[in-house]
Amino acid sequence: MFNAYVVAFGGLLLLGCRLADVFGARKIFALGWVVLIVGSVLAGAASSIGLEIAGRAIQGAGSAMIAPAALTLLMMLFGGTRDLPKAFAVYGAAAPVGGSAGVFLGGVLTEYASWPWVFYVTVPIAVLVLAFTASALPRTEKKASGSIDVVGALTVTLGLAALVYAVVNAPEVGWLALPTLAALAAGVVLLVIFFVVQARSRNPLLRLGLLRAPLLAAANGAQLMLGAAWVSMWFFLNLYLQQVLGASAFAAGAALLPMTGLVVLVMLAVAPRLQERFGARSLIVTGLLLLAAGLVWLSFVRPDGSYAVDVLPASLLAALGMSLTFVPSLGTAINAAPPAETGVASGLVSTSYQIGSALGLAALTAIFYVVAGTDPAPVDLTAGYSAAFVGAAVLALVGAVVTAVAMSRPRVGTHATDAPVNG
Repeated sequence: MFNAYVVAFGGLLLLGCRLADVFGARKIFALGWVVLIVGSVLAGAASSIGLEIAGRAIQGAGSAMIAPAALTLLMMLFGGTRDLPKAFAVYGAAAPVGGSAGVFLGGVLTEYASWPWVFYVTVPIAVLVLAFTASALPRTEKKASGSIDVVGALTVTLGLAALVYAVVNAPEVGWLALPTLAALAAGVVLLVIFFVVQARSRNPLLRLGLLRAPLLAAANGAQLMLGAAWVSMWFFLNLYLQQVLGASAFAAGAALLPMTGLVVLVMLAVAPRLQERFGARSLIVTGLLLLAAGLVWLSFVRPDGSYAVDVLPASLLAALGMSLTFVPSLGTAINAAPPAETGVASGLVSTSYQIGSALGLAALTAIFYVVAGTDPAPVDLTAGYSAAFVGAAVLALVGAVVTAVAMSRPRVGTHATDAPVNG
């Protein structure tokens, strides 16, 4: 269910970016919310797993139009001004706020209403956003012309979906089983086709030459590993609170609120000042190392543990690391691209984060089942969650090492890595 949304979101982000360029960001922003409403209603009213997954995928498709259009509108409103770093900070803080609000309110709605309202609640929010879109957001013109690369969008989305399915399904059917190998092969072939199509297309979703910008590649790598580690941590931590510690859906959501408060505080008030003083590279590497340390700490969770000892301090350390990493890596990726391709760069960095989330969660879920088994007792569950936290820590550590190496010196034609982004 989770990956149906994330794969559609990440796989279609580049298409959403292209649509915003061709038809105008505000139009695609509004259309994305309409699509999100359709997906939410379908997911809430679903009478089967297939319909539920379809609804989640449609939600992801709507989000794939909203996210790049929103970032383009943000750049239009604040680009070239002294307020741009603050705008990035608010934009970055909105994601964890929304995530924790979803977990918390989802627990409230599940416990005191019914689970379909987790999806239906999106509808009035979307209607409210649409009501203010025309008056609050600037009118945008088309920035590009030409065809829409539908083949590219389909191949990258289906390729990623096949890889995620293979990794998620492998613990049940076997890593060398025919369905696993077939899905892996299909995923690789589809992604190869995607890159071939991009290399030959006159209007590609992604100009491959853009990937040769060292800072852009490094920042996208940081976002990829950040998404893989951070989102997976949220997922497994929420399950540990409910399935091992016995917390209700409401209590588990409330237990994650301190992390959100810290992320918002650091992103808005602390990270911009630290970036101005120490530079983007230092902050990204430090943040990923702190995230890895928090995840290692979480790996010591116990079957008879407590929230105050086993969860709270380690989760706050991980949240500090995430909040120091997100905005500098986002700003570095966008600023490393040529001015005419900042929209593509914003779509690419968002894609990296979402794809990291999907593939990271798929891989760590496989590790969980290898350790815990398919019918685990609380002790086995804890061992599985511990292994998943260690795996997430390794991903964050790899991100820190790669970022430190890739951003170690300024390159010709790029911003200095330790110069403050946009100031």
